[in-house]
Amino acid sequence: MELFTRERGEGEPLLLLHGLFGSADNLGGIARNLEADYRVISLDLRNHGRSPHTDTMSYPLMAADVVEAMDKLGLECAHVFGHSMGGKTAMQLALDAPERVDHMVVADIAPVQYGHHHSRILEGLRAVADSEAVSRADAEDILAPYVEEGDVLSFLLTNWRRGDGGKGAWRIGLDAIESCYANIIKGNEGEPSDVPVLFLKGGNSDYILPKHRETILALFPKAEVRIVEGTGHWLHAEKPDLVARLTARFLSNNL
Repeated sequence: MELFTRERGEGEPLLLLHGLFGSADNLGGIARNLEADYRVISLDLRNHGRSPHTDTMSYPLMAADVVEAMDKLGLECAHVFGHSMGGKTAMQLALDAPERVDHMVVADIAPVQYGHHHSRILEGLRAVADSEAVSRADAEDILAPYVEEGDVLSFLLTNWRRGDGGKGAWRIGLDAIESCYANIIKGNEGEPSDVPVLFLKGGNSDYILPKHRETILALFPKAEVRIVEGTGHWLHAEKPDLVARLTARFLSNNL
């Protein structure tokens, strides 16, 4: 699958992989902070952003998509930064093709099975999709009762686009996300990888917990964890400068 990519900067290649319901645009703060020293390549993962929609989603498939993108870009190896679902995609890439990953930064996700955190959001997205909503305001009115946090609502609405013929539509592959959600919350699997990994945990987030340590080290023996205090799951948006600095130090072996 040919993924949409956006490049900025020069230097060692660094791939940025976004989370669920996101796109290449969502890691713009990290890209802007690192483009002076790295060739930053932001990708839209399948069923997101400007990349193709497909009926299937799983981490082995998404990792293979990234390998295909690297081949097209002529990259034998690259650093990788992944947030949430993008972090799990990055981890699967490091498990399936460790030779393609130099250093990896995983933002606020562990390689473990999670619960159904997005049930209400998916209900809301489906309600909008099945409506006659045209404008973003129309979509917001329908979606708002399903989403408690205002910043999450605004984030989700970045996926709304006015379609041909007037009716709006989501830019995400909602059908595939719904049908493959069990794959999205699934843990990573594979033989242990020697890729150096920095896990960045949001200080107020519960996505990376002490109980996950054993699984993390079993898959990534060279892993280390840093806590970004005063942030939640969206640490890259809340403190992009700090997250970028920690990332740059780790990639240059100066953490």
